[in-house]
Amino acid sequence: MTPALRVGLVAAGYGAAFLIASAVVAIRVANTSGPDAQASSGMYAFGDFALFVAVFGLLALAPTGAALYFLRPYRRLWVVLSILALGVALTGVAAVFLYALGRHTVAPSPLATWAALSVLRILLAPVLVPAFLVSALLSSHRSPRFALLAATGLEVAVGAYAGFVWFLPLIFHRN
Repeated sequence: MTPALRVGLVAAGYGAAFLIASAVVAIRVANTSGPDAQASSGMYAFGDFALFVAVFGLLALAPTGAALYFLRPYRRLWVVLSILALGVALTGVAAVFLYALGRHTVAPSPLATWAALSVLRILLAPVLVPAFLVSALLSSHRSPRFALLAATGLEVAVGAYAGFVWFLPLIFHRN
């Protein structure tokens, strides 16, 4: 397979993921347009954005996996990718610590502001887990594979923290 065909295949996969994610969001918008959506348009817009990111992220795993498969022989790329993945995963851990320290702080403080902003990074963890895992599974080199698995584990821990702090109380809430 020629390099141009490989690039075209990966680009077509990303294009298909984009179109399908856009269609899913368009279906959701068509089914939720009404007075409630007009009254809470910002909340609905964020929900649409989150849905797009989730669907696109899931569907983009296939072309990303194909691209990583094509790049398996390049050790330097895998080393750089694994270092970047660990760096990104550490930002998730930092976001968890900021959120844990500042979530009960009074609003005008800088710590409270950073805690509020860290939620955005924590919400990214479920998208990064499969991306790092696919990268780890496709790596043909041992040390980058372990680093990518470590990054996957850190992102799983960030997602688990969010689940325990945000969703578990909703399930076991007593009135």
